[in-house]
Amino acid sequence: MKNHSLVDGNKRIAAALFLWFLERNSVLTNAAGVRLISDAALVAMTLMIAESRPAEMDVLVRIVVHLLSEYDPL
Repeated sequence: MKNHSLVDGNKRIAAALFLWFLERNSVLTNAAGVRLISDAALVAMTLMIAESRPAEMDVLVRIVVHLLSEYDPL
């Protein structure tokens, strides 16, 4: 979400692509269509990534992947 070529709207576009990626990889809902991640959690992850320093990006990606893989809605 940083070091982009877009003048305006880069965070909105990145957030939309983030949601699209999660949906395509069956992370947002379970087989029954029940949401697994709240809107607040998605916003927090997106803002965390958007506001980070480029040098921290690898760490943040690992944190987000860990949070998503460890999430158990039950």
